Amino acid sequence: MPPRNKSNDRRRRPGEVRDAIVTVLSTKPRGAPVSEIEEGVRALIGEAASSSIRSYLRLNAASIFRREDRGLYMLREAPAEYAHPANREGPVKSYSFGRSNLFEADCISWLQQRPETSIHAVVTDPPYGLVEYASTQQEKLRIGKGGIWRIPPSFDGTKRSPLPRFTVLSTADLDALARFFFEWGRILLPVLVPGANVLVASNPLLSYVVSGALAQAGLERRGEIVRLVMTMRGGDRPKSAHEEFFGVSVMPRSMWEPWLVFRKPIEGRVQDNLRKWKTGGFRRPSKDRPFGDVIPSAPTHKSERSLAPHPSLKPQAFLRMLIRGVLPLGEGIILDPFAGSGSTLSAAEAVGYESIGIEKDSRYFELACKAIPKLAAFKNGGNYEFNL
Repeated sequence: MPPRNKSNDRRRRPGEVRDAIVTVLSTKPRGAPVSEIEEGVRALIGEAASSSIRSYLRLNAASIFRREDRGLYMLREAPAEYAHPANREGPVKSYSFGRSNLFEADCISWLQQRPETSIHAVVTDPPYGLVEYASTQQEKLRIGKGGIWRIPPSFDGTKRSPLPRFTVLSTADLDALARFFFEWGRILLPVLVPGANVLVASNPLLSYVVSGALAQAGLERRGEIVRLVMTMRGGDRPKSAHEEFFGVSVMPRSMWEPWLVFRKPIEGRVQDNLRKWKTGGFRRPSKDRPFGDVIPSAPTHKSERSLAPHPSLKPQAFLRMLIRGVLPLGEGIILDPFAGSGSTLSAAEAVGYESIGIEKDSRYFELACKAIPKLAAFKNGGNYEFNL
C-alpha cells in the first residue's frame, strides 16, 4: 500500500487509526512497544502521524489498552472476531485420528506459538466475510432465523444449504476482512517452509479483498484454482418485481468457486527448494498430465452432509484432489487453520498425508471430532488413486 500524504491523512474515515491499532494489538497477546504498533498501523493504512497513534494509546490506556511497566501496550479485552474461550487460561482441547491432529484454538494465537518453517502447505476454507461466523450470526443460523445467512426454500423436496449474503457487507466489514487476512498472512508466513503452497477458498464477490491482503502480507500470488460447480447464488430476478422484469438477472448465476493460490517465496531455484524443503510446486496427477487450475466438481451430496452438517462443507472428491496436489513430493504437513467440520483433515487422511486443523468454535470442533473418521472413510470421495 503506497504511503499517504498529509492531505490524505486528514481525510481518513472516522476511527481508522483506532481500528488499525486494535487490529495490530489483537495479534499480539503479550503486548507490543509503541514503535512496533506504529509500524503495524502504517502497514495496514499507510502513513499515519506518530502523534496520533501515541495520543490514542495514551488517552485510552484506562479503557481499551493496558500499559505494562516494560513500555508495552496490550488490549484489555480482545475484540469479538478474535475472542474465543481457547485464548483463556486452561488446556487446549485436541483430537487425533490417524495422521490428523485437531485443536480447539484461535488460529492467530496458535500460529504465534508454532515453530518457524514447520508447515509445508495450507488448504483452507475460511470465513469469507468474518461476519457470518460471528457468534450472533451463527446462533441465528442454527435456529433458522438466517440473519446474514440466506436460507433458501426447499426445491423439489430437496433442502438446500444456507448461503452467506455477502452483498450486505458494509465498507467497514470489507475493511475488517482485509485487515484480518493481512494480519493472518503476516503471522502465517514465518510458520511456512519456503515454497509452501497456500490454497484459500473464496467467493467471486470477495476474492479480490482476500487476495490483495495476502499479497500485501508477503505471500506470492500464483493464480487461482477454479472449482467448476453450480451453486444457488445469483441469477434471481429483481426482488418484489420478478414479474415486471422477468427477463432480468440481478447478478450472474454463480457456476464456479475461486480458490486463491499463494506460495511462500522459494529459496534459490525450484529444484533447490524441492531438494531442501520438499516444496515449490504441485504434484502431477500422472506423469503425462500437469496439475491443472480448473477442477470439475459438484455441490456436496446430502449423503456427505449427513456425516458432517456444516454450512460450508466441501466434497471429499474435490478436496482430495487439492490435498494430493499441494505437496509436490508427497511429504510434509498440511494445515487447515479454519478447520470447520474437519473435511480438509479427512481428505489428507484419505490421501495419506499428515495434517493439522485449528477450529475455534467449540460446536464445530465437536462436530469435526465425530466427522473426520467418517469423511476419511467416505467411499464416494472421487478417484484420488492417481497413476504415478
